[in-house]
Amino acid sequence: MTIQWFPGHMAKARRQVTENLKLVDIIFELIDARLPMSSRNPMLDEIIHQKTKLLILNKADMADEAQTKKWLVYFEQQGHKAIAINSLDGKGLKQVTKAAQELLADKWARMKAKGLKTRAIRAMIVGIPNVGKSTLINRLAKKNIAKTGNTPGVTKSQQWIKVGKELELLDTPGILWPKFEDQEVGYKLALTGAIKDTITNMDDLAIYGLKFLSKHYPGRMEERYQISSLSDDIVETFDHIGKLRRVYISGGEIDYDQVAELIVRDIRGQQLGKLTFDFVENFAQ
Repeated sequence: MTIQWFPGHMAKARRQVTENLKLVDIIFELIDARLPMSSRNPMLDEIIHQKTKLLILNKADMADEAQTKKWLVYFEQQGHKAIAINSLDGKGLKQVTKAAQELLADKWARMKAKGLKTRAIRAMIVGIPNVGKSTLINRLAKKNIAKTGNTPGVTKSQQWIKVGKELELLDTPGILWPKFEDQEVGYKLALTGAIKDTITNMDDLAIYGLKFLSKHYPGRMEERYQISSLSDDIVETFDHIGKLRRVYISGGEIDYDQVAELIVRDIRGQQLGKLTFDFVENFAQ
């Protein structure tokens, strides 16, 4: 299965981000804490250039905590300020403004030295679809301003949102890139919901998810599905899970489509616990 998704509004959003860089002081790059590298759009570094940037690992509540700690250290070593938050329940949100103020302290000092009045920090939020940008904005603003949704592609335009007196945010649509050089990145993004299910093969996603669990979280798979290892014949594994969870069609046959959807839902819904799909050691130089 080859996974690609680059709707027209994303190409437009890329142009808008480029045009509006001059309006902001800092970029908030929101990434998924479950896949801190795979959820980073490689085009953004080309677009942003030298603009001050804060990496925000969102959905930290869904990620393997030990791995998240490693990623924060890794990004700091790479020269990037990074924080981990959960925008859904607001955990860690106080770090956002504080970190932005620290990163812009020198700029603000220069402005003050020139006799310029201090103003609210202007930040642009960028990231891939369904990473939680609108949810973060609504949490920071303490009201529902930005549209949110559990599917990618909800935000299709840009809007400014005031967050108290300290912060002004420019929301942008989620932007993927035209081609995934590594198809495993596509699988990870699809498995965590960054790509619409309608353009993916659920069987392939479920098989990828099971293989990943078998390699990295075998105990979780055994606890949930009573499987210690995958069969060479994946149909046998699907049969086992289908019987265990009583997923049948008429005539008592296993409903393989429903089994695949069940596995993907379990992974996304944390029925298999907190999972991280990118491991630092696989990316560190």
